[in-house]
Parts: sequence; C-alpha cells; structure tokens
Amino acid sequence: MTQPRFDVLCIGNAIVDVIADASDAFLAEQGLAKGAMRLIDEGEAERLYNLMGPGRELSGGSAGNTAAGLATLGCSAGFVGQVADDQLGAIYRHDIRSLGVEFLVAPRPDVGATARSLILVTPDAQRTMNTFLGAAQLLEASAIDHAAVADAGILYLEGYLWDPEGPRAAMEAAIDAARSAGRRVAFTLSDTFCVDRHKADFHRLLDERRVDILFANEAELAAMTGEDDFEAGLTALAPKVPVLVVTRSEQGAVAVAGEDRASVPAEPVSRLVDTTGAGDLFAAGFLAGQARGLGLEPSLKLGAIAAAEVIGHYGARPEADLKTLAGELLG
Repeated sequence: MTQPRFDVLCIGNAIVDVIADASDAFLAEQGLAKGAMRLIDEGEAERLYNLMGPGRELSGGSAGNTAAGLATLGCSAGFVGQVADDQLGAIYRHDIRSLGVEFLVAPRPDVGATARSLILVTPDAQRTMNTFLGAAQLLEASAIDHAAVADAGILYLEGYLWDPEGPRAAMEAAIDAARSAGRRVAFTLSDTFCVDRHKADFHRLLDERRVDILFANEAELAAMTGEDDFEAGLTALAPKVPVLVVTRSEQGAVAVAGEDRASVPAEPVSRLVDTTGAGDLFAAGFLAGQARGLGLEPSLKLGAIAAAEVIGHYGARPEADLKTLAGELLG
C-alpha cells in the first residue's frame, strides 16, 4: 500500500472554545456539576456567556484538538467538521490550517451559528463545559470525501459527534470507506454521557469489528462494561477490540492489544492550569506513535508527553513544539 496522504484523518465537532476562570460558588449558583460536560441551546449559550468573566477564544473540539496535536508532532493530519459561514467559523478554519491541518469541509451559510463551548475553569484546574453544537451537528454524509478517507492511514472519530443523526451517518459512511480501503479506524468514547446514550451502538461497532483502536478513560471503561473494578473492565472490553487504550489521569495510561499489555506513568507537570484537551492530546500522541509504526509503550509515552504539555496552559491546543518534547521517540 502506498504512503497515505494523511497519517490520520479526524472527524468531529468543529467548536470554538470560550474559556474563563470561575469559582466553585459560581458553578453552584448556576447549578453546574464541576468537571462535567452538558449540551445547551443557543439561548442558554448567550445567557451563560453574558454571566461569565473575561474569556479567551480558542479553536477546540475533541477531534480537532487531536488533529492539531498530530500536526505539531510532525504527522500529516486532516480534519472533517462543519462550521457556519460566520466569524467564529472563519476563526476555526484559520486556526486549524495555521497548524498545518487540512480542513476538508466548506463553511455553509444555512447551518445557523458555528458551535462554541463555554468552558469554566475552577482554581483546581477542573473544566466544566457547556457546549452549543450549532453548525457542528449538521455535518452530512455528503460532506465525507471517501477518497480522502481511503488515503488516510488511520481514521479517527469522536464519540461526541455520535449524538445527531446526520453526523452519525457521516461517521458510519467514513468507517465503511476506511474499512473498504483496508485502513485502521480509531474511536474515542469521549464522555460517560456519550456511553450512557449510545452504549448499544458503541458495542455494535466493536462486535462488528469496525474499530481497531478504542480510547476510553476509567469512567468510560466502567460505563461500557458495568465493571467498577479497573482490571475487570479491561478484561471485559479488551477482547472486543484489537487495541484498547485507557487513560487514568495522574495514574498514567494502559494499552492492551491481544496478549500484549503496556502502561506508562503520567508525565510530571510543573503547574496544572487547565485539563481541557488532555485526552484529545493523549490520543494525538498515541496515534502519532501508531502512524510511525511504534509499539504500545512508546505510543503511550508520546500520549503522556502531549497531554502533559496541554494541561500546563489554557486551551486545548499545544503551545510548545511537541515534536521537540518527544525527542528520540519520533526518531
């Protein structure tokens, strides 16, 4: 098989993050569960935005963050996500392209407003996300470039986008295109609420052997398996997917591929600022390792390095040169 155009092609919500500091008291006043993510409508987005403190506007979205991390690691990356033909849409396209990621979907004037996530960061660096999906949930199957999917070594999909019917159909079409071309498919469960809503569908994807690499955190692993014990959860889920990767916050991460198992500790962080995007950048590092043909342990190490960088500053996109931080791992 010839060298692919993309090491990884990512599909997900195209979201502009608006990040602001907030107190625990503010979260309580608004009835918000700290550390959780909720979906909101445009009216609630406007209301909460007006109550927030000064914010920073940064392009985000789970798979978009992963694509940005991949590009910073020296991989060729593409991104598929829907934005509106508006100011935030222009910001999003500019930001992701400036990092070297190919943006493959044209903006549309008929999809309302570009998605945004209002992220409230408390002093303990926990982020509480309030997401208006807007145009992102109107990605259509017709927007999928099957030739581009077939020309990507790995197709990476985010569970957040599984909720609306249109994007779900688009992702199913992309999976079919990748499988037909003999490419690998990676999928992240994204959040426990995604698992709670789509557990049967996610298990179907695994049972049909349509996913090659599955990303989860400890809570998502428990939600998928019904096992509160970590080892029991691994034992239940690992046989259903060729590669299972589970992140454990400060306890590092574990990957299982058949009889092979590897684990790495979390990278040390001098100052924890904002955990937004930690899982997204971990996925970027791991996928970069896989795209380069590395084994489980070095791929996990790359993930830990990328995650440690992003939690040391505001925003879910890397600010340092991840390729330099990776050093000899990437050759």
